[in-house]
Amino acid sequence: MVVGVLGVSVGLAVGGLVLLGVLGWALQRAVDTEAFRTADAVALLAAEEALPDPLPVAGGQVRVQVLDAEGRVRAASIDADRLVPMVPLNRIDAGVRQRLTVSGERIGLAGPVRVVAVPAGTAADPRTVLVARSLADARHSGHVVRTILLVSFPLLVAVLAAVAWRVVGATLRPVEALRRGAEEITGRNGGGRLPVPASRDEIHRLAVTLNGMLGRLESARHRQRAFVADAAHELRSPLTNIRTELEVARRLGDRTDWTAVSANLLADTERLGRLVDDLLLLARLDEGPPVRATGPVELGALLASVAARYPSPPVRLDAPPGPLWTEGDPDELRRILANLVDNAVRHAGREVVLAARPPAGRRDTHQDADADIEAYHLVTVTDDGPGIPAADRERVFGRFTRLDDARARDDGGAGLGLAIVRELVRRAGGGIDLTDADPDRVAGPGLRVRLRLPALPDPERP
Repeated sequence: MVVGVLGVSVGLAVGGLVLLGVLGWALQRAVDTEAFRTADAVALLAAEEALPDPLPVAGGQVRVQVLDAEGRVRAASIDADRLVPMVPLNRIDAGVRQRLTVSGERIGLAGPVRVVAVPAGTAADPRTVLVARSLADARHSGHVVRTILLVSFPLLVAVLAAVAWRVVGATLRPVEALRRGAEEITGRNGGGRLPVPASRDEIHRLAVTLNGMLGRLESARHRQRAFVADAAHELRSPLTNIRTELEVARRLGDRTDWTAVSANLLADTERLGRLVDDLLLLARLDEGPPVRATGPVELGALLASVAARYPSPPVRLDAPPGPLWTEGDPDELRRILANLVDNAVRHAGREVVLAARPPAGRRDTHQDADADIEAYHLVTVTDDGPGIPAADRERVFGRFTRLDDARARDDGGAGLGLAIVRELVRRAGGGIDLTDADPDRVAGPGLRVRLRLPALPDPERP
C-alpha cells in the first residue's frame, strides 16, 4: 500500500508541474496574442498615414510606440515615453515580427514586460510598432495556482492514503483470513477447509478453488493411506505364511516333509509375486493421465488366444466370423480379457461364455467405415455363478475390494483384478460395467461383464 501511495503522490506531483508549465505557457501566449493584435491595428494605421496622437490603447498596462528607421519615436500612447524607445534599437530586427521580454522599470510597468515588434510603414519610410504588455497578471495567476497546488497536494495525498488504507485493508482482510485458515490446517496436519468470504469476487472464487483442491488432496491422502494399509495387509499374509512354514520346518528337523513345504512356499511366493506385479502396474497407471493407445488390434484373434488358455467347457467362445478391429496395446487388452475370464471361471458353476459383437447396425460397405470409427465393439464375459448384488457392482472396481464370498486366501485374490481392468480399459478409450446374466444363455443368477472397445475400420480393406 505504501508503494501505491508513493506512486500516486509522484504522479500527482508530476501532473502539478506539467499543469504549472502549461498554464504559464498559455498565459504568456494570450499576452502575446493581445499584443500582436494591438500592434497589427497600429501598423494598419501607420500604413495609411493615419496615426492619431496619442495612440489609443485599451487598459493601463499597455504601452505603444511607433519608431522610424533611425529609432526615433514618431508616435506613442498616452503613457508611453515619447523620447526613449521601449527596446534598444540594436535588439530590434528590421522587417521581422519579434517577441521580447524586458524589465518593467524601463517602461514604467510592474514586473517583467512582454514587448512585440511588428514592421509597418512603407519601403520608403519603414517603421516599427512596439507594443508592451505587463506579465504581472499572468505571473500572479501562476502564483495563485502554484499556491493552491502546494496547499491541496498534502491534503489530497492524505485523503488518498486514508482511502487506500481502508480499501486495501477491506480487500486483504479475506486474504488474511485465508492465510490464518491455511496455517490452522497445516497445524492440524491437513484437516479442515478455508473460510469462504461472502462477497462474490475473485477472493471468493479463490477460496472455493482452494477448498476444492484441499478436498481432492484429502481424498487422495485417504486413498493413499487406505492403499498402503491394504497393500501392507495383503503383503503380510504371504510373508506370514512363508515364515510359519519355515519355522515349523526348522522345529521338525529331519521329520520335515520338504516336498510339501516347498510346494506351499512356492505357492505363497507366486501369490506374493502376482501381488507385487499388480501393485507396480497400478502405480505405473497412476503416474500419468489415461492415454488412448494407437494401434490396430484384431479382437477376434485376441479373444481366441485368451479362450484357448481354458478348457471347453467351462469357457466357450462366441464371436462372429469376420475380423473385429480395435485400437490399444495388445498386452493390455489381453490382460483385461484374462482378468475377466479368470474371475468368471473362479465363480462360475458350469459355464463361462466369452462373446463379442460388432457395433449395432454396422454395414460392410467401405463408405460407412468412417462413420463407425467412434462406435464400440461389445465384448461380454458371462458366467452362471452366484452373481454380484446391484449395490456392489460399482464397489467391486475399487482397489483391494473383495466381497464376502471371495475372501478365501486361495480363491479370492487381492481384490486388484477389476481395478486394474478398469484403468486399462480407460487407457484403451473404452468402458466397462456389470449387469445380470442372460437367463436364456446360462443357468443360475449369473453375472455379465460388458466391455466396450473402440471399433476401427478394417485396415486391410482397400
